[in-house]
Amino acid sequence: MANYHLVILKKPYLDAILEGRKKIESRFTRTRHHGFGRVLPNDKLFLKVSSGTVCAIATAAAVKNFENLTPERITQLKQQYNQDICADDGYWSSKMNCGFGFLVWLQGVRPIEPVRICKRDWRAWVVLSEKEDFGLLKTGTGKECRQPD
Repeated sequence: MANYHLVILKKPYLDAILEGRKKIESRFTRTRHHGFGRVLPNDKLFLKVSSGTVCAIATAAAVKNFENLTPERITQLKQQYNQDICADDGYWSSKMNCGFGFLVWLQGVRPIEPVRICKRDWRAWVVLSEKEDFGLLKTGTGKECRQPD
């Protein structure tokens, strides 16, 4: 059974995913955070632009988790995967003190009719559940939580 996730992205990264240039989503944090160790192959991802709408879905093709990261290891990950992560040097510089990270290979990316959801917190990755799904799991469109555009 697939899990469902809400993934918040800055617009340039979401655009790169939709254009097929960005094939891997990366998350690095100083401490163990929301999605770490909880994303599995075949999980479904709802892609939402930061401060905007859920506008695409994707499937996790593969996932790699990393613990006890060092600046040297993060530099290696940048060299190995950045062609498909599409991050700039500023992104990587800001991640040098992170101890945890994961990479998600994306497949089956497709745009959907934009859906505005009622999410008011700062989490950039949410593992969806029956209790907390922002209306996305009930119909797959988020209509239960829809707000006017």
